[in-house]
Amino acid sequence: MNFSKSITSWYSINKRSLPWRETKNPYYIWLSEIILQQTQVKQGLPYYEAFITKYPTVFDLAKAEENEVLKLWQGLGYYSRARNLHFTAKHIVNGLNGEFPSTYKALLQLKGVGDYTASAIASFCFNEVTAVLDGNVYRVLARYFGVFTPINSSKGAKEFRALAQELIDKNKPAIYNQAIMEFGAVQCKPKNPECFSCPLNTSCIAFNTNVVHELPVKIKQAKAKIKHFNFLVFVSHDKKTVVEKRKGKGIWQNLYQFPLLETQEEQSYTAFKKLVESQDYMKNLPFELLLYNKEVIVHKLSHQHLYTKFWIVNVARLNSEGISISKIQDFPVPMVIENFIESFNF
Repeated sequence: MNFSKSITSWYSINKRSLPWRETKNPYYIWLSEIILQQTQVKQGLPYYEAFITKYPTVFDLAKAEENEVLKLWQGLGYYSRARNLHFTAKHIVNGLNGEFPSTYKALLQLKGVGDYTASAIASFCFNEVTAVLDGNVYRVLARYFGVFTPINSSKGAKEFRALAQELIDKNKPAIYNQAIMEFGAVQCKPKNPECFSCPLNTSCIAFNTNVVHELPVKIKQAKAKIKHFNFLVFVSHDKKTVVEKRKGKGIWQNLYQFPLLETQEEQSYTAFKKLVESQDYMKNLPFELLLYNKEVIVHKLSHQHLYTKFWIVNVARLNSEGISISKIQDFPVPMVIENFIESFNF
């Protein structure tokens, strides 16, 4: 059986209709690929449509304020993607005269563009014969060829790269690349793959040796760290609150949050109230402290789990300038804070 032809034949019948498949515009392709990193199509599609509506060209995106871009991105997570997206748009406009690089090697030089994204843009837009390797492709190749080398090891990266490049249709690289990714997303799914209706099942090693659910192999990552976040939600008599911009290189860099007190462990009401009282910004400030969520909110990220509590701090006035509560929706915030804002009746 010809693997590549079977994949593209399946794709011609089963492919989903998606807007970025109707264009070869590198801006649209780049935008879709950045959005779809770590994101499923059904979640990413509304964001893609929102971005091309607000920023129809790379010039429009480059002119935007970072806060605007982060706000539009809000809810997708992995916010470094949005920051890199904005940075690269400005670089393309100001450094490359608005022209996207047209080769895999040149695309790799763009911030936020890795091996997969460079291959996708180079093949989809410029028909370069360079194979894509995303989670879907790794899974299809590992199962069909029975490869047990961990996909997140250096050996695995080389082995799968060589195999993918060997298999790509040299005459139709764009179609083949889209086909194998779609095949992994729709047919050869992580859970409950459609093996019995699969056109490749007679020659699939994993299916015929009953190891489908063992592949692909992935080296287990270090255990996620647990952090205890306590957000102080100030509410003054004149309807003001306090938000602050996160600094540093963390995952929420340049997003806004309520004042944060991080503790080593979950705090009792009495212990936490004393901690609040000890903060410089609470000096000579009478307040009423209420715990909003009785059950701790666990916000799971790839490398850490945030055990989060929101504490309502009712005050007559603020010691700082603050913002009007009516404007809180204007600020880009992490998902856990967005969910709180939506549920809390200010």
